[in-house]
Amino acid sequence: MNTPTWVLLAFAGWTLFILFSTVGVYRWSRILTGRATVSQWQPGKPQGSEWYQRAMGAHRNCIENLPVYAAIVVAINASQVDSGTLDSLALVLLAARIAQSLVHICVPQSDTIATLRFVFFFIQILAMAWMGITVAIAS
Repeated sequence: MNTPTWVLLAFAGWTLFILFSTVGVYRWSRILTGRATVSQWQPGKPQGSEWYQRAMGAHRNCIENLPVYAAIVVAINASQVDSGTLDSLALVLLAARIAQSLVHICVPQSDTIATLRFVFFFIQILAMAWMGITVAIAS
């Protein structure tokens, strides 16, 4: 299996990890201690603490970007392009994704922190664009 595909699996794993370790723990700890009911959690309705809201945002960011990266990996595998550049970009993308999520979840938000989050997001966008262009040119 090539590096971009391993990174895709890691990205999916990270997305699940955030879901279970933040959103899931927050919700179920409240449900099991009687502080909330299962039906209380409704989509599109602001709920929970500021930290919980940030965790939900970080998870949404992963969900939004995972299919885009998956499409790029499908193109890489379909075209059988093998490149050290693609491998490096995939690893940079994963590192930036994890950094963006951690900054989103762990640090109270300010203009500086939001800017830092955007920088990590922009690195991911550049990496995906570069990967897509590399595959298109090589095919």
